[in-house]
Amino acid sequence: MTSAAAPSGKVAVITGSDSGIGRATAVRLAAAGMDVGITWHTDEEGAARTAEEVGRHGRRAAVARMDLGRLPEAADTVDELADRLGRIDVLVNNAGTGTATPFVDLEPDDVRHVLDVDLVGPFLCGQRAARRMIRQGDGGRIVNVTSVHEHQPRVGAAPYCAAKGGLGLLTQVMALELAEHGITVNAVAPGEIATPMTGQEDTDVRGERRPGIPLGRPGDAREIAAVIAFLAGPDASYVTGASWVADGGMVRMGPQAGSHLHSDDWRRP
Repeated sequence: MTSAAAPSGKVAVITGSDSGIGRATAVRLAAAGMDVGITWHTDEEGAARTAEEVGRHGRRAAVARMDLGRLPEAADTVDELADRLGRIDVLVNNAGTGTATPFVDLEPDDVRHVLDVDLVGPFLCGQRAARRMIRQGDGGRIVNVTSVHEHQPRVGAAPYCAAKGGLGLLTQVMALELAEHGITVNAVAPGEIATPMTGQEDTDVRGERRPGIPLGRPGDAREIAAVIAFLAGPDASYVTGASWVADGGMVRMGPQAGSHLHSDDWRRP
């Protein structure tokens, strides 16, 4: 579906924008004057709600299903949304998945699925977007949503960490190769964010206590969307190849601290 509004300005495509960080980003970019392509995998109603919020800002929204477990054809959705909205100026590779399984118990199919969704999918979507941006001739922005686990490991998350680490380095290669076309490529690496993926949809993060995170709470999806919006906007025109960690200080504490420290004793020397 495509909501009706006068076409203008720039177009962003955001994968996995039916909830959480993706929805918050769609709304933030619509508020900045962009039309938005929205993808969903299992939550069509959530995608429709995102489209409604985009429409409240007077922007067009186009919605399509994308299953990054079905590659390479899933990347066709980037072209579909760009066709429906007339162009593409920003791609946010946000859709992701993970496991909570010990390394020795992982099945090959589960590993392949996580790598497809979290690494190969963004690779192919990035190709589609970059090719269009190059043809358009006026640059563009690609933002890959990774994780603090782009930088630090986590027990039980071997495929996720491998994929996010790979996506972080892929971001750097993309930045080098696409710079001559005026396309910037950056990663945003969130910590624990209150989203459906962490079982905290619509949680007031100010009421959640996390002793192992220096700021003492999870993040709100809108806080990550603000970083993405900066990287997608004109003020970040000289920023490329970087990974922007937004984690309340979690990485400074080590990969397990956020969920495994249960007191504030570490704060005292």
